[in-house]
Amino acid sequence: MEARLQEAKDSIRDVVDFPKEGIVFKDITTMLKSEKHLNTLVETLYQQYKGKGITKVVGLESRGFILGTVLAYKLGAGFVPVRKPGKLPAPTYSEKYSLEYGEDEIFIHQDALTADDVVLLHDDLLATGGTAKASIDLLNRFHLKNVFVNFLVELDFLKGRNKLNTKYEVDSLFHF
Repeated sequence: MEARLQEAKDSIRDVVDFPKEGIVFKDITTMLKSEKHLNTLVETLYQQYKGKGITKVVGLESRGFILGTVLAYKLGAGFVPVRKPGKLPAPTYSEKYSLEYGEDEIFIHQDALTADDVVLLHDDLLATGGTAKASIDLLNRFHLKNVFVNFLVELDFLKGRNKLNTKYEVDSLFHF
């Protein structure tokens, strides 16, 4: 499996100056388009989180939806989207945050989770930690039983992990 994970990691494309000058964007679409790599990702993450009692997978807009829904299905859990402004129709909680290239705000339905839930928070990338911290802050409003945090890619040099609440298990599949 290690060789398959390395092949998947090696397929991630760097896009220079996207979404703005000075940013090197890690494009996972080159990895996801491969049936072999997609299977490797799903099976690796499933093996890591099965048996942990996860009741909901929370995926961050939008790339966190891709594997988040598949993981929810495989884990026998529900899926909850965290969305950008104006996308959720019912009452929401929100958190504002800073990105390495601007500011944004995320939302979750107020009835999406309960205190009985064990959540896997999933996104594609941990960079500066702004989105992840805001997401964890949203989840903390629900007083959940437990939260596991997972990223496909972590940009270690940006030290985003340092912004996260360390009471939760945080894992990234690939480090750059």
